Amino acid sequence: MRVISGVFRSRQLKGKPPTGTRPTSDKLRETLFNVLGPSIEGAAFFDGFAGIGGIGIEAFSRGARPVYFVDRSRQACAVIRENLHLLGVTEGARVIEAPIEKALKILESENVTFHIAFLDPPYERDVLYRESLSGFGTRSLLRDGGILVMEHSKRIELPDVSGKLRKYRALTQGDSTLSFYKAETD
Repeated sequence: MRVISGVFRSRQLKGKPPTGTRPTSDKLRETLFNVLGPSIEGAAFFDGFAGIGGIGIEAFSRGARPVYFVDRSRQACAVIRENLHLLGVTEGARVIEAPIEKALKILESENVTFHIAFLDPPYERDVLYRESLSGFGTRSLLRDGGILVMEHSKRIELPDVSGKLRKYRALTQGDSTLSFYKAETD
């Protein structure tokens, strides 16, 4: 896997994804970041179910700060840390090794908020989609107007509304769909 654009453009990421991890394809990553465009620069970014950290590192390369990586796998978090080290990233990134619900509780208790959140649960774990959407939809983790993007199988239909989140766009490429949600103001 390589970084597509930004300060780390064309740099290869190290490490083999843990078993059961399905990295986002280069083409789908490029589509995601083309849609997000200049909103990445300076954005607080959340990469949930981060795997080897390809999405969060791409966001960091394009100017997002801070970037939070969350994955429950010790092996995945070790690969993310190794990649950050190899890229020379010493600040502006945080890796949290925890299940998504626990990580969201930690971040909420620390009053952390995000401009953009990206979630890519395992395709076969439908329940994680609803729990993750609910976790962001019922908490104040996204800033007003913040964006949550969920990568999922095109065979899974996500709700149009989840708490404060409203779906406004969906893009399908191959077997994957990106569903875009916006956090509505109170």
